[in-house]
Amino acid sequence: MKAALTTLGCKVNQFETETMEGLFKQRGYGIVPFDEAADVYVINTCSVTSLGDRKSRQVIRRAHRTNPAAIIAVCGCYSQVAPDAIRAIKGVRVVLGTKERGQIVDCVERAMREDGVLDFVGDVRGARVFEDIPIYDSPERTRAFLKIEDGCENFCSYCIIPYARGPVKSREVAHVRREAEKLAALGFHEIVLTGIHLGAYGRDLAADVTLADACRAVLSIPAIKRLRLGSLESIELSPDLFALIREEERFCAHLHLPLQAGSDPVLRAMNRHYTTAGFARLIAHVREEVPGVAVSTDVIVGFPGETDADFEAGLAFVERMGFSRMHVFPYSRRTGTPAAARKDQVPEPVRKERAHRMQALADRMAEAYHNAFIGREMRVLFETEHEGETDGLTDNYIRVYTKDAVRAGELYAVRLESAYKDGVFGRVLAWIDPSNPLRR
Repeated sequence: MKAALTTLGCKVNQFETETMEGLFKQRGYGIVPFDEAADVYVINTCSVTSLGDRKSRQVIRRAHRTNPAAIIAVCGCYSQVAPDAIRAIKGVRVVLGTKERGQIVDCVERAMREDGVLDFVGDVRGARVFEDIPIYDSPERTRAFLKIEDGCENFCSYCIIPYARGPVKSREVAHVRREAEKLAALGFHEIVLTGIHLGAYGRDLAADVTLADACRAVLSIPAIKRLRLGSLESIELSPDLFALIREEERFCAHLHLPLQAGSDPVLRAMNRHYTTAGFARLIAHVREEVPGVAVSTDVIVGFPGETDADFEAGLAFVERMGFSRMHVFPYSRRTGTPAAARKDQVPEPVRKERAHRMQALADRMAEAYHNAFIGREMRVLFETEHEGETDGLTDNYIRVYTKDAVRAGELYAVRLESAYKDGVFGRVLAWIDPSNPLRR
């Protein structure tokens, strides 16, 4: 039997798909590319934006066209919040949400024996235990993502995720280390800890643990040469975590701290729990605690009620913050959220124009940040090769390209020489021995 799996959306979804792929391999299924004929198709959906919903539907229909006789199983955020819409798509046989994926192979094999659509979507609001699916196979990447938290209770007025994922659920620290050891044994040098609300890690556990404790658990494994964090809320950074980033050389000096809006009226409307002045103080504190840290962010433009003055204030605030990188999103209306019910929706052409202007600023700031490192020697973990050119990341998340001979998944000392594409071009100086980073 052959299974094909695909992911839409975030790094958390990507990790979850990889764990499900491992479950199928454990049961003897061969894994094939998603565009090939398979007996089972698994689509892990996204519902952060309306575009994610639409892409999810398109992928489901494409799988059905590829093999009309296949079992199509749909899981993830979109199927959690809109199971009726998923069930109505021709070819779908299994519908799961965001807390039943550990049983996906059993669900698929039951569908092979029974007729009709099997719906396993449950109520996530009462889910309080992290779905701890072990890693059974090597992800096909050079950086390994490790999910340690699920759920969110912030209820930002634009976001569907709390309704799709339920409350905060954390992986036990011992299990975090267990999975990190597996990834190290598979040869990964960098681990990225991810979660839906990563900064809330540990709040639900009986033991008094924090995200810093989870980080220490991973860093206790000598074979791990880099640790990076996914997205965090700036108000959740602790002195303990700052000290760990500052003192542990293997901890990447990069934090992704979502701003979402640079206008106080818009932040209040979004139900974000800070002001621009408070955010600026936090960023200044971050840079004081961890000198040289790269701070990237997310910004949403065109939120309901956002005026021209709000947007201009946001542009000016973002520029003052000097982020190393920004992800810019035009607001997307999500049915079921408070923001979707507002009557003062910003017209789509205005949202697009604002997104274009904010992205242009993001590009200029990224270029300025990259240029500040030209001429310096940095450590780069190389990832992908295309037409004789390989690219990878520094610990502060600058993408580096080279035409020198390197091996994907290995660390190299590289001199950054010039601005290039979305990062810089570099000259490789030496391979860094993973068993002894001081030896080349």
